[in-house]
Amino acid sequence: MDTYSLLREIADSWVLLALFLFFIGTILWAFRPGSGKVHKDIADIPFRNEEKPGCSNKCDNCACASFKIEELQP
Repeated sequence: MDTYSLLREIADSWVLLALFLFFIGTILWAFRPGSGKVHKDIADIPFRNEEKPGCSNKCDNCACASFKIEELQP
């Protein structure tokens, strides 16, 4: 058996099985019990600032001074 055929046979069976098990493990790890709090915390990162970044609130008609993050959240 030449090298190409041997490597092809290994890739078609064992490597495919290993990648499938890795994929299933990743899915199970992402949806494990208790990870919802972590995912929620990470999803809320953009809404943590009270003000718009870079705003000095020194303009005459500052629209972002009246903007509150709480108004957007249900």
